[in-house]
Amino acid sequence: MTDPTVLRWFVAVAETGAFGRTARALSVSRQRLSAAIRDLEAEVGERVFVTDESGTHLTAAGETLLTHARAVIAADDERRRAEPAPEPVPTLRIGFVPGVTVTKWTRIWADRFPETPLTAEVIEEPDQLAALREGRVDMCFVREPADRDGLHTVPLYAEVAVVVVPKDHPVAAYDAVTLADLDGESMQERGDDVAVTLEMVAAGVGPVVLPHSLARLHARKDLVYRPVTDAPSTQVFLAWPVEGAGSDGEEIDSDPRQEFLGIVRGRSAHSSRAAAERRTGADPAARATRRKGADPAQKTPPRPASRRKRAR
Repeated sequence: MTDPTVLRWFVAVAETGAFGRTARALSVSRQRLSAAIRDLEAEVGERVFVTDESGTHLTAAGETLLTHARAVIAADDERRRAEPAPEPVPTLRIGFVPGVTVTKWTRIWADRFPETPLTAEVIEEPDQLAALREGRVDMCFVREPADRDGLHTVPLYAEVAVVVVPKDHPVAAYDAVTLADLDGESMQERGDDVAVTLEMVAAGVGPVVLPHSLARLHARKDLVYRPVTDAPSTQVFLAWPVEGAGSDGEEIDSDPRQEFLGIVRGRSAHSSRAAAERRTGADPAARATRRKGADPAQKTPPRPASRRKRAR
């Protein structure tokens, strides 16, 4: 009678005096608990519980078993305390704002690092920085963060600006427009809830300028969107918190985040650059700056204005 789990169940029934209440507390079925106690009684050779109108009670054999069970459980607890804690399994939590598609990168991660679980969740744009700073995600695809203190931010790509209008609006007749073409329109500011903003566009409140990915994500049959050729584009970054600096002043970054950054940048599993960066621990944001010779936060310059072209 050395199975600590069954003996713990036995002690729990003895202390509560009820099989049903004990089963719920242990999150096991009543049938499974009863079967375990029957097997224990078969091992002892006699009944350990009796049940009458006042509840479930220990027999004389049960009282003897209770002393033995508590000794076995105490020894098991001591053994568990003496064992070294298991190494934590590394994980990676990725956030992304609506409109960013991460499927390709998460699929590559699953193929390349199957032993390291990765989870991905949508983070609403107003919460993108809080999710990083509060530790809800390890990395996040963010849209044009205004406050980058304490964050690594690596620019990835620029999103074209589009104007969303009702399907019967004059702008719908053109392939592209300029900001001057929208003069006189009662333009809306993009709110936190894009779906609500587009509902107001459909109701005739006024057009709105959005990143192309958001307009596509919330596409509706009664609305159309057209590129605004001279509107500023919106930059998408991959961001993660700066960790504590070592004695040499270099930033300390976890391996999973460095590996994911390599995947996003298109490096192969055997990339020599990826291997070198893991050895040196160099700051990826600084590498991006040195490679491009520019501030990684700099926006992609807007495309020059062009005349409207009537749709064919």
